[in-house]
Amino acid sequence: MNKKTLSERDICTKFITPALEKAGWNKLTQLLEEVSFTDGKIYVRGKLTARGKAKRADYILYYKPNIPIAIIEAKDNNHSVRAGIQQGLDYAQILDIPCVFSSNGDGFLFHDRTATDGSMETEISLDEFPTPEQLWQKYKKFKGIESPDVEKIVAQDYYFDGTNRKPRYYQQIAVNRTVEAIANGQNRILLVMATGTGKTYTAFQIIHRLWKSGAKKRILFLADRNALIDQTRRGDFKHFKDKMTVVKHRQIDKSFEIYLALYQGLSGTDDAANVYKQFSKDFFDLIVIDECHRGSAKEDSSWREILSYFHKATHIGLTATPKETEEVSNSEYFGDPIYTYSLKQGIDDGFLAPYRVVRIALDIDVEGWRPPKGFRDKYGNLVEDRIYNRTDFDKNIVVEERRKVVAQKVSEFLKGTDRFAKTIAFCCDIEHAEGMRQALINENPDLAAENMKYIMQITGDNDEGKRELDNFINPEERYPVIATTSELMTTGVDAQTCKVIVLDSNISSMTKFKQIIGRGTRINEEYGKLYFTILDFRNATDLFADPQFDGDPIRVKPVSEGTDLSDIVDEEEALLEPIFDEETGSSIDFTRPEIRYPDADIDSPRVHEPREKIYVNGVDVSVLISRELHFDQQGKPITTSLKDHTREIIKEQFASLDDFLNKWKNSDRKEAIIAELMEQGVMVEALYDAVDKQVDLFDLICHVAYDQPPLTRKERANKVKKRNYFTKYGEQARKVMEALLDKYADQGIENIENIQILTVPPINEFGTVTEIIKAFGSREAYEKAIRELENELYKAA
Repeated sequence: MNKKTLSERDICTKFITPALEKAGWNKLTQLLEEVSFTDGKIYVRGKLTARGKAKRADYILYYKPNIPIAIIEAKDNNHSVRAGIQQGLDYAQILDIPCVFSSNGDGFLFHDRTATDGSMETEISLDEFPTPEQLWQKYKKFKGIESPDVEKIVAQDYYFDGTNRKPRYYQQIAVNRTVEAIANGQNRILLVMATGTGKTYTAFQIIHRLWKSGAKKRILFLADRNALIDQTRRGDFKHFKDKMTVVKHRQIDKSFEIYLALYQGLSGTDDAANVYKQFSKDFFDLIVIDECHRGSAKEDSSWREILSYFHKATHIGLTATPKETEEVSNSEYFGDPIYTYSLKQGIDDGFLAPYRVVRIALDIDVEGWRPPKGFRDKYGNLVEDRIYNRTDFDKNIVVEERRKVVAQKVSEFLKGTDRFAKTIAFCCDIEHAEGMRQALINENPDLAAENMKYIMQITGDNDEGKRELDNFINPEERYPVIATTSELMTTGVDAQTCKVIVLDSNISSMTKFKQIIGRGTRINEEYGKLYFTILDFRNATDLFADPQFDGDPIRVKPVSEGTDLSDIVDEEEALLEPIFDEETGSSIDFTRPEIRYPDADIDSPRVHEPREKIYVNGVDVSVLISRELHFDQQGKPITTSLKDHTREIIKEQFASLDDFLNKWKNSDRKEAIIAELMEQGVMVEALYDAVDKQVDLFDLICHVAYDQPPLTRKERANKVKKRNYFTKYGEQARKVMEALLDKYADQGIENIENIQILTVPPINEFGTVTEIIKAFGSREAYEKAIRELENELYKAA
């Protein structure tokens, strides 16, 4: 058999898998092939979406299900045995795996991440592949598992519910690291996982494994909201069945093993209300604190007293947004996070929804508003003569016209995209949420008349709204569509189909900002929820500049007076510049997501707000231009000018103009250079906006980086036409080349390099792709003609 003729898959089937089975690996339970461990990043253009390529390992080897101990990257036999090792190491670091192998079917290169001497990488034959027990010993060394008691806990099975559900790779890491740390005696643990990444499911698997292994016998799950306890009880924790109870009405029953409780249900203002003291101090072995950035994060809080009382227990803090201030510190109490899975990672992996930002600045917010002399409010009272600004509006003073403009712009956007897109409008307080509901109803009378629940106020004081919260977050319920809120929906609301988040609240806390954005990050492909949009009226998205922010938006679009928000998504969809998959480097082919709509029909204390507000009307309010934000490769705002930032990147790649010209001239596909520059962080689309849409990327780069005067695409095309360059071709081929030149003038170089250009008007009028290529003689001759055309276009350079 000639191995050189075999595909990579054949090498796996005929050589690698048999070598593994011979070493004692069970093909059914310990060996997974072609494992996609991410979903592939979601790319968005207008209403069009596409998934990038998922990260995929050729083999992952498991000691037990969900305990991965080795990874193998395979190549065909035209590669060396070492060819896959770097990719394998990259994946092993992501997946927290100690043993990495590369193979081409002749043998294996073994990289041992536990080795400290010169044996870190060794070549072994097909017959020498290690046994499961040998690699388990490596894993134990890697994780610091030394005693049989620790090993018993660490090797405890995950819970399987009989379905195909299994942890995602990052949940697996979080669970394994936590169980391993606790088995090794660590008693304070912090897990940081972005909203929408399944913290509760992760907590359930941790608790289940520790409980089943006997390491922890009685467990308390603490939260500060009824909704969180209710979701937990009805969701993943339901598998604990009769071993679990929810502490209610301050009644304590000590016969259970798993307890769910609110801080408020366990503590109070005096000893009689502090019912947690009915438990002995050592009653619980493990306490899991959900959303630990709230409540117990503060050292002197009454809720922290509960944790202090049960200080002998192991404490696990779960949060998407750890709090670190002078007064409050999660890490001071729990220590540094044992694992962090960020919003950016979740978006890049395709597990979380990407988002665009539309910033709408109102003139009175930016410039402030000073009442004219003698100006009176709606009730005839004189309004204090001072300048009111963004922090005052809707908190101290209500300008009715301002609310109307906000409601108009939100409605405008929904009318241009999807009027039944679930939308949450975050307001300054309950009164503002109430007023915004009214303003939105007045802008959408047709749908509000169709169903009174189209727009609802969902706040802590509104019983009717709170009763609709479950319907709002239920994908199968169409109504309510728009929810106006203040604090109630910032956390603990699993809104899988929320597509629009409106920010009309002054947000200065990074923790609150991340939590609010988290309301939109969940994906629900069945209902067409693959991304979401933030409409920012208060410059809250300035918080992107904070070093703690870690998830870059698809696009930030400022709008100005006269911009119709209903057109924004269509404009984005019409952009011609390609978007490239970060995994493969190839351009993305967009599709329109199918959206499924359901049928149309379908215990917090009352909050009093004593603050009085001033209500005024008759004020002119309009939209101003908002400053534009650009983001670098790490998702951080660029503080230098866009041109300076771009020049710096390009000159890192090409030290001189000659270097760039040589690379451009000698490249068969200019699209590859464009992809490479975009990968390095050159924001092509933003540059076009800043310079001139009709300029070729070639001229754009020469102009920005090397101060060369740019020619427009049309000017370059006309220079070629003047040379009578096409006379060497036959009539049909000449017409095709002239049409391609016109396409270049309209759309740029990337499009004419793509053979699919032959299928679009007017070029397809000259025949099918096969017929057009035949006019040039062959595919090779056609591609040569394209390269020569490119040389002619850039001859002057």
